[in-house]
Amino acid sequence: MPSGRERLLDLLRTHGFARRRVVLASGKESDFFIDCKQAVLLAEGHALVGDVMLEAVRALSGCVAIAGVELGGCPLASAVAVTSFHKGPGLDAIYVRKDAKDHGSRRMLEGDTHLPKGARLALLEDVVTTGGSTLKAARKLREAGYEIAGVVALVDRLEGGRAAIEAEGLRVDAIFTRHDFIAPT
Repeated sequence: MPSGRERLLDLLRTHGFARRRVVLASGKESDFFIDCKQAVLLAEGHALVGDVMLEAVRALSGCVAIAGVELGGCPLASAVAVTSFHKGPGLDAIYVRKDAKDHGSRRMLEGDTHLPKGARLALLEDVVTTGGSTLKAARKLREAGYEIAGVVALVDRLEGGRAAIEAEGLRVDAIFTRHDFIAPT
């Protein structure tokens, strides 16, 4: 029987990976696409990603909550929050919006109103390419007064994102890399 990590990789390969031309969020073109949401949003995917990413988050010291980068990181944060509740101690989820709401509360962050300033968070990301969206989310969290223990990415495409994030003083842990999908050449 495969481990949870192995089964999660199988789901990502089956439901979220494609060899085709695509324009990424960074604006770069690529000959492969990893759409983690297609695997993570499966019931089994939620359970597996919650277990696997919680283990990585627990390796970061002092986290009291997890933050997910909109949109791909939001289901990751929810899955980890639910899993942490069952395994204890619970870690609440925060969603980091790309843009503030234009109505209602006009919030940039959702789910953080009960956290004290200085709270230590893990930032969850589905795919890291250039690191741009992760760094924007990190800035928003820091501006709101939170400390970031590190970034846990489901997949690192190995295209410079890790180095860019680490250059800002943030630790990056990736569950998988492009080499789990495409053999190195």
